[in-house]
Amino acid sequence: MRNATLGSEGPEVGVVGLGCMGMTWAYDVHNRDDENSVRVIRQALDLGVTLIDTSDIYGPYTNEEVVGAALAGPHRERAVLATKVGLVPGNAEERVLRNGRPEHIRRSVDDSLRRLGTDHVDLYQLHRIDPEVPLEESWGALAEVVAAGKARRIGLSEVTVEEIERAQAVHPVASVQNELSLWTRDSLAEVLPYTERQGIAFLPFSPLGRGFLTGGITSFDELPADDFRRGLPRFQQEALKANLALVERVRAIAERIGATPAQVALAWVLAQGRYVLPIPGTKTPKYLEQNAAAADVVLSPADLAELDALPAASGERY
Repeated sequence: MRNATLGSEGPEVGVVGLGCMGMTWAYDVHNRDDENSVRVIRQALDLGVTLIDTSDIYGPYTNEEVVGAALAGPHRERAVLATKVGLVPGNAEERVLRNGRPEHIRRSVDDSLRRLGTDHVDLYQLHRIDPEVPLEESWGALAEVVAAGKARRIGLSEVTVEEIERAQAVHPVASVQNELSLWTRDSLAEVLPYTERQGIAFLPFSPLGRGFLTGGITSFDELPADDFRRGLPRFQQEALKANLALVERVRAIAERIGATPAQVALAWVLAQGRYVLPIPGTKTPKYLEQNAAAADVVLSPADLAELDALPAASGERY
C-alpha cells in the first residue's frame, strides 16, 4: 500500500482506508459477525490500510466496540483511528437525529474512548452539523477535545465551503468527509478544490456507491430485508435499472485494464487529488484485498476522461 499524509500536516496513512459502518449497522446486520470483523480490521493493518473510520452512531454504539476489540494491544499504534460525533438514535419518523450541543460532544468523546479502549483518537469528526446549534459552538467543543489530549485533530462531514471556513476561524480543520464516487460528484465543484488548496484531507465515504459500483447488485430484490439501501432512491428498481448502464461502462474499463469494477471506481476517486483518501467499507477479506490493491491501479488519461464523462446517476442520494 502506498502512503499519503492526512492533509498537509497530518500523519502518514495508506491511501485507501477502511470504513467500518457496515460491520454492525445499515447493511445486512442480521449476518453480523464480530469475530470476522476483528480479523478484517487486523488484516487491513497488515495490508497497509491504516486509516480506520467508525462512529458512535453506528450500531448504535456497537461499531466502536468492535473496532476497539480489533485494535487492542499492539494493534492500536498501527492504526490512524477516526470516529465521529453528532448523530444520535432517532425515532419512528427519523432513523437518526442531530445533536451538536457542546455538552453532548464533551460527554460523547469519553464514551467513545471507553468503547474504543484508547486514551485518544487520531481524528474526531463532527458527523453532521446540527441546525439548532451554531457551528462555532459545536466546533469549539471539538477544539476543547483536542486541547484535552483526547483527539489529535478534528474534522467535518457533509459540509460546504462556507461551513469549512466558519470552522477554520475557530480551529484548524484537518479533514472533510463528504460523499464522493462516480455516481456522486457534487464535491468536485467547490469543496474538494477548496480542501486541496487548504491542505485539508478529503475522506470520501461511499466511494463505491454503497456497493453498487462493484457490479454486485443488479436488482432491488437482492438487497437483504434489513438493508437500509432499500429505502434509497437510487436503489429503487427503475432507478437501479438505469444505473446499471453506468456500472457496465465501469466494468468495460476494468476488463480492458485487468482490474475489478471496484478497483476502477476507487482509482478514479484517488485520482481526484493528492489529499483524497477514500474509506470503502467491507467485512469480506477478499474485497478488502481488492480495495487495497486499487491503490496500484493506474488509469490512463483516456480512462479518466471516459469515467469523467459518465452520466449522472438516476435518483437522489437520500
